[in-house]
Amino acid sequence: MTDKMNTDTLSKKYCNSLTSYSRYTTREVKIGNIPLGGDNPIRVQSMTTTDTMDTVATVEQSIRIIEAGSDYVRITAPSLNEAKNLENIKNELRRRGYDTPLIADIHFTPNAAEMAARIVEKVRINPGNYADRKKFEFIDYNDDAYNTELERIRNKFTPLVKICKEYGTAMRIGTNHGSLSDRIMSRFGDTPVGMVESALEFVRICEDLGFYEIVLSMKASNPKVMVEAYRLLVNKMEEEKMNYPLHLGVTEAGDGEDGRIKSAVGIGTLLEDGLGDTVRVSLTEDPEFEIPVALNLVNRYSVLRKAHTEIPAVISNPLDPFDFKRRDTSEVDKIGGHNVPVVVISADESIFKSHDGLKELGYYYSESLDKWNIGDIAPDFLFLGNRDIQYKLPGTLRKIFEYDFWKSSAAREDSFPLFNTSQYLSESIRSERINFLSVTIDDLNENLINEISKDKSCVLILSSSNEHAMAELRRVFIEIINREIRCPVIVKKIFDGKYKTDDELLMLYSATDVGGLMLDGLGDGIWIDSAPSDLKTLNSVSFGILQAARTRISRTEYISCPSCGRTLFDLQITTANIRNRTDHLKGVKIAVMGCIVNGPGEMADADYGYVGSGPDKITLYKGREVMKKNISAETSVDELIELIKNNGDWTEKKV
Repeated sequence: MTDKMNTDTLSKKYCNSLTSYSRYTTREVKIGNIPLGGDNPIRVQSMTTTDTMDTVATVEQSIRIIEAGSDYVRITAPSLNEAKNLENIKNELRRRGYDTPLIADIHFTPNAAEMAARIVEKVRINPGNYADRKKFEFIDYNDDAYNTELERIRNKFTPLVKICKEYGTAMRIGTNHGSLSDRIMSRFGDTPVGMVESALEFVRICEDLGFYEIVLSMKASNPKVMVEAYRLLVNKMEEEKMNYPLHLGVTEAGDGEDGRIKSAVGIGTLLEDGLGDTVRVSLTEDPEFEIPVALNLVNRYSVLRKAHTEIPAVISNPLDPFDFKRRDTSEVDKIGGHNVPVVVISADESIFKSHDGLKELGYYYSESLDKWNIGDIAPDFLFLGNRDIQYKLPGTLRKIFEYDFWKSSAAREDSFPLFNTSQYLSESIRSERINFLSVTIDDLNENLINEISKDKSCVLILSSSNEHAMAELRRVFIEIINREIRCPVIVKKIFDGKYKTDDELLMLYSATDVGGLMLDGLGDGIWIDSAPSDLKTLNSVSFGILQAARTRISRTEYISCPSCGRTLFDLQITTANIRNRTDHLKGVKIAVMGCIVNGPGEMADADYGYVGSGPDKITLYKGREVMKKNISAETSVDELIELIKNNGDWTEKKV
């Protein structure tokens, strides 16, 4: 591969290498007996959901989190009373033989932070609400007014820094996308740049006071925003000679498959580039269930990854890691161009037997009506290899065959060939519409590049067997962009070995490898191949990845907080109830938040919000606007649905 020099490459730096796996080196921060950053392993953590004033319940849940494999336990301290009770919780844990470091989670209450910093090993503060009250007001700050605000923040924040320094307590400065202060919003907008500056303002105060036991985070419920913010943070830290450890997380990821996929797309993309010193997966489930997911993500980056097959280095990088932009491609029969990414599925034996085999893929055949009904997540292409099926497919589902079988088939007009590179360069018979070409990084020689550059019907099927697959696939995209090749590319990920029988690993790793590319605008389709995984899983995961990367919206999206001691209702039951009644509203984003901390700010990306505002009291939002305040929890889901109907976003669920 060749590269042309690009003077912008260094200014885009956010990791050690785009091609060679290398953990980004940060300073070591002491958190009790488990240090973070430096050469230490990537740590995992979770947060209790119990009432912090209930010492026994919090201790017992903390133990479940610890025994699941967590390195740290975070506990909310919304007021001074909860902060004081952290001492009872800590003492009881120590009495029972657990010395896991504790982290106090603070919002809005500096006095609680100052008390907690004397008790626990680390405090987390959110710069968007530590010294501010968010009113969603735009104020045009001139430089003098802005600096006056910074001085006010310094005065309010300094006591906590001094206490942390005195007691040896670490601090996480954790920015959340939806809770940026009005001051930051007024100058930088609701952007990754604003997220980074919000944190660095507080870091600079810490450094002025000689305090460096700092961890940083840039969380968002949108993985695209989250990844851009972390990358930009590292870039800015390099610029300002900082090297603080990174806490990774997609906030309010939700539950089940969707929550895991969304988390993996965001967290995994950063881990691939060596970023991240600790991980928290925020699921709307019991907190101990978060730990195995986090461990599955971080354990992938071990000795095996470091010994991956060498990938040619990048000299000229045409990608802007701080600004999402989809790769510009030609349209080939509704693939590429401005079309949403397509989904390809490999047929299994059930597909060849009868129409019923397609039910798992969202295609339902009515024999009496001789009619197909198509679900919201139905693939676009079916790979049949060297066999055909004996019934007619719905018009939206098209066939792909191995080239030799396609060439000898009588039904060429209804199907498309998949070439290997040898066949593509030597055979003259091709489809007039789409010619799929299977390639890896090793296939891209000058002869092949010249041929595909001329072929207006070519769609690449790009795959990699490299242990460091995402980086190798990205390297191919960089090459074809630099060569000005505009043919669409479908990313194929083949999973074998232990991943074949573990649906969670398949889900997490495909979301990382393919979702990471989609976040950077790379890919016009997705093909996950992992026999004997069932077709329903492969199809659902494929569409889930595209949804998480915001490249193809096919289902309702739920922005659901993982619950904590501040939560004012049963979040898991309520979320399940809302999902059960609204999961047919394709493209609608609904936020379910336990309290005002995770309310109008954290759900910045949602169309509708359901927020706990008091014991058994709910406030409903349309965007950031309060529509109904302090309504009864008993009728609140019905009233949420009524709100959706009144705003024209409701459709009846098909039976």
